[in-house]
Amino acid sequence: MAGTAKITTADLDLYYGDFPALKKIALEIPDRNVTAIIGPSGCGKSTLLRCFNRMNDLVEHVRVAGRILLDGVNVLDPDTDLIGLRRKVGMVFQRPNVFDLSIYENLHFGLRIHRLADGRAQVMDAIRHGLHQVGLWEELKNGLRRNARALTLEQQQRLCLARVLILKPEVILLDEPCSALDPIATLRIEELLRVLRQDYTLVIVTHNMQQAARVSDYTGLLYLGELIEFGATDQVFTNPREKLTNNYISGQFG
Repeated sequence: MAGTAKITTADLDLYYGDFPALKKIALEIPDRNVTAIIGPSGCGKSTLLRCFNRMNDLVEHVRVAGRILLDGVNVLDPDTDLIGLRRKVGMVFQRPNVFDLSIYENLHFGLRIHRLADGRAQVMDAIRHGLHQVGLWEELKNGLRRNARALTLEQQQRLCLARVLILKPEVILLDEPCSALDPIATLRIEELLRVLRQDYTLVIVTHNMQQAARVSDYTGLLYLGELIEFGATDQVFTNPREKLTNNYISGQFG
């Protein structure tokens, strides 16, 4: 694997009650690349993604064991500052989850919570930069007081990404971020991810193998909670080491 690992897991297990959803996951996610997690429905993809910013803590009867190192620091340590962690490791969900507020307030919310901007000028500078990063500034600059829910689904998803970026994260987790979008909007979001990987570590869960092949540098296959294979995307898709990977990619199950 080229480059430095941003996230490393070792012996990572996760249980929902007595059910083992993840089993002994050992994984190195490289910095400033796009890593895709693929696999059939119910295999643990979203569960693994939510481990990286401890979102699974919000689910009852979840038990996690092992280690998740972010820049060498174990985020599973009970003393971890979860608010700080979730600022550093931002997340974009399947469907755009914009607040029923103005575009301005959607973006100002996180700045206010984390106390990242002091005064209107700093707030506007941050909002302008965030919207520029996702290609929305020219479209929205004269309508920041509009309700965010009036935007198209693609614009809403870009706004959700801007809401993450404005907090200056290091890692961005994306859980099926294009599943609610049409093919043209999907391709535009994918192009945006290719630009963002220059500055951020991106981890995307997708059921769409073509999307994984198009957008990612590295790919991991999960099956029944186990990491079957992980490697450079070209290798995984053209010369998989494991028969199960070949069977999944060739459409024999999933």
